[in-house]
Amino acid sequence: MKTRRCAQCGDHLAARHAHNARFCSGRCRMAAHRASRKRTDPVPSAMTRRHQWVRRTDRKVPLSVAGPKICPASSTDPETWASYSAVNRSSAGSGIGFVLSAMDGLACIDLDHALLDGELRPWARRIVDGLPATYIEVSPSGTGLHIWGFGSVGQGRRIRRGGSSVEVYDRGRYITVTREPFEDAPSRLADLTQVIADLL
Repeated sequence: MKTRRCAQCGDHLAARHAHNARFCSGRCRMAAHRASRKRTDPVPSAMTRRHQWVRRTDRKVPLSVAGPKICPASSTDPETWASYSAVNRSSAGSGIGFVLSAMDGLACIDLDHALLDGELRPWARRIVDGLPATYIEVSPSGTGLHIWGFGSVGQGRRIRRGGSSVEVYDRGRYITVTREPFEDAPSRLADLTQVIADLL
């Protein structure tokens, strides 16, 4: 019988891994995705052209680069937001984030703990498989997914799915952006209206 090995690091795949698993861990899965992606920016232009960007700390505290000094940003104060190019030029904090505003019609579905050892949990797979082709990326923890698209939510909502939480927002929140697309997610946004309605 042929020994199954991780496609990234070459280590043996333990018996606990699914028969069709290619990676031994979420870390190897993400490393393989990084290596296989072209060096183009995957973030959709519907997001990058908006002046709704912030930097963030490793504890997900939003930082403003809109003024002469780095200071805390607010998810409800546009004066603390900046352009995509501005946050990319800054080295403040440890990453970037996008602020959702009710004025732009964008929404984000946040699936917490959707990935286990780099594989989608069944409850998350049902959600992802029901999506139109839209931008999805892996969260900073490597265990969650952020699903981006167009939609209206009103007041943000949190619901339970498979022992984890699903959060849906379209305003008054900033969401971390990792630029690590999940699977073959396209660099475009789709209408998530029906998906959001089904979730809520």
